[in-house]
This record gives sequence, structure tokens and C-alpha cells, in this order.
Amino acid sequence: VPVPEDQLPVTLPDDISFDQPGNPIAHHPTWKHTTCPECGGAAERETDTFDTFFESSWYFLRFADPDPEIAFSREAMEYWLPVDQYIGGVEHAVLHLLYSRFFTRALSACGYLDLGEPFDGLMTQGMVCHQTFRDNDGNWLFPTEVRRHNDDWITIEGEQPVEAGRIEKMSKSKRNVIDPEEIIRSYGADTARLFMMSDSPPERDMEWTSSGVEGASRFIQKIWRMTTQGDQARPICAAGEAMPACLDDSARDTIAACHMTIAGFDEDIERFRFNRCVAALYTLTNTITDLKGDSPSEQWARRFGLETLAQLLAPIAPHTAEEMWQNLGHDTMLATLPWPRADQEWLVQDTITLPVQVNGKLRGNIDVSTDAPKEDVEKMALALPAVQKILEDSTLKKVIVVPNRIVNVVV
Repeated sequence: VPVPEDQLPVTLPDDISFDQPGNPIAHHPTWKHTTCPECGGAAERETDTFDTFFESSWYFLRFADPDPEIAFSREAMEYWLPVDQYIGGVEHAVLHLLYSRFFTRALSACGYLDLGEPFDGLMTQGMVCHQTFRDNDGNWLFPTEVRRHNDDWITIEGEQPVEAGRIEKMSKSKRNVIDPEEIIRSYGADTARLFMMSDSPPERDMEWTSSGVEGASRFIQKIWRMTTQGDQARPICAAGEAMPACLDDSARDTIAACHMTIAGFDEDIERFRFNRCVAALYTLTNTITDLKGDSPSEQWARRFGLETLAQLLAPIAPHTAEEMWQNLGHDTMLATLPWPRADQEWLVQDTITLPVQVNGKLRGNIDVSTDAPKEDVEKMALALPAVQKILEDSTLKKVIVVPNRIVNVVV
């Protein structure tokens, strides 16, 4: 039986209790008891309210304007909407996303909006997964309750055999979950963040592994040591010192690598390729480590590399990045500074490394000028010791040079 219009809205009670499971309104002693508007007899109110998606499927329309007197402002929505980026799990793609699009289209059809789609971009992130474990009685076990024993798994307590099951989405019911607080206590929040971003693209499922977490922790410790005064720290110039007019080749290569990393980082962040961002940090770290000289230009390049590393690390591992920045002699917080920008002049490569194949199989690499004549590239490829050795027992047919891509020697 519908509530008569003159009795709307129905006001929910304020004195509800949440100490019992289930619907708190249904447990209220008096609110649900009322009089039937048709027969005048005793009746009970419906205690089920709207599904949560009913409320959460149009909040972005409400957020466009703070005026509490109206549901949403057409003028504000025309300015702010559609939403630039929607991020949600797989279950959202068929529930919340579906409802949001329905509400937007329905309100537009009723004349309240002029909006075809509520969201410009959609990114559906994957699930965090872990291997499942069961004991001999079929009971699920937490990962912290088992350990490796040779090629098998056993319980930590009692050392009983364990059945290792499939890698599945983390679930409390199957106990294949990891306590994030324990990870933070053991490794730190930065390690957890770094591992989750490094394992796979965000739209794919990722497997949580102890070895992966430990690997991320080792990387955090390595870059930390690079900015401390320990034995592994190489000399760097003073903070704020101008770049030397004359640069060693090794310093020039390191500076160019930094600008290339910044440029690639920008593109990968825009495309949510965070795993590639982390891979770029590993590569840049190795580049800085390989800078062995201590000349003034190399010391400047080493500082520039470490500062770039700290700045790019900040969105992923902010605590470590801030400490690195302070270790490098800066007083301001890294989070308050502008994002680094790649210098276009440093992005122009004078030389390029080309792989050299013999009949399709890689035999080595050559460094050539980007505008090197084809004949010079062929001579350098044929001069490689690995190619020379093959030519001792083979006949050269032709050399195929794909400019700035690859060299293939056909024998």
C-alpha cells in the first residue's frame, strides 16, 4: 500500500541502535508500526530502504555544486561534467557504472541535465590475488599459517601436510588474505606501495607474493643508501650548484637518461602504466650506479640523477622520497615543489644502439650516429667479432639495415 502524498516524506527515526545484526530500522520498537491509510487497521512500514547504488550512482552530479538547497545545478554541471576519469573494480562495471549511466540518461531525458555520458574515461583495475591453502580436513588456512618444505607446503604449527590450491582473488572466506598492517610493520608502507605498482598493469589481476615484497624492500634500501653517507655513497656536488660548462661523456649520458626517464614517466602516468614507471626507476637507479667517475661534471650529474630519482619516486614511495630529498641537502618538502620537466634538448639522441642479427638471431649490438650512412652501419655490423666468426664458415648474401631500428646479416 503506498503512503499518501500528504504524509510524505516519511521521516526515519534518529534513535536507532546498531548493536544487532541486520536492518536497524526493522529492530526499532515503534517506528515501523503505523496505521493502514486504506483500511485504518494496524500495519507495518516497509523497512528496506534504497540499495546503496541508488544513492551513490548520481553523487557526482551533486558534488558539482555545494548549494544545499537544490539537488544539482545545471549551470555547475555544464561547467564541471562529465567526470574526467572513472576508476572502479570489475564488479562496478556491471553495477555502479551501469546505474550511473542510467541515472544520467534518465535525468537528461526528463530535462534536468544535458549530458549523454557521465564519464569521459574508464579504468577498471584488477584484483589482488593470492594462492589458497587447505589442511587435511579441507579447512582453509591463512598464508601466515603455512611454509615451504622442499617442494611441498606444511603447516607452521604441527608441520602437517598442506594442499596448495589455485591463485584466486583475496577472500576472507578462503583466508588467502594478507594483513596490510603486518606488511607495513615489517617492510613499511612505501615497500607495499612500490610492490603493488610494480607487479603488473593496474587493469590486470596481481599476485601477492612474499618474494615480490622482499624485492621491493631491497630496492627501497638500495636507493636509500645512495643518498646517505655510507660506504656506497659516491661524491656529489653541492646543492644548487650550476651545471658545468664542460661535461664528460658519462655525465652527459646520465643527464640525458634522466630527461628521457622524466618524459617517459609523464606519459606512463597519464596512461596508468605504473608498472612501467617503477621499471624506469630501476633502470635510472642502475644508470646512476654505473656512473663511477668523480670529476666535477660527473658529481653534478650524480646529484641531478639522485634528485630526479627522488622526485619521480615521490608519488609511489613518498616517505622514502622525502627522506632522500632531505639527505641531499634540501630544506623544503619535495611534495611542495613543481613536478620535474624534461628538457627537450636533452631528448634528442645523437647516437643509438642497434641490435645486429645473423639470420634472425641476435649476435650483438652497435652504437651508431642517428644520421650514419647505411654503408657505415653495414661495416660496423660486419666488424662485430661474433659476426666475423660466423662469416669464417659462411657466405655473406646481404645486409639489411632498417634505419635506427635493426641490422640483419643474411648468410
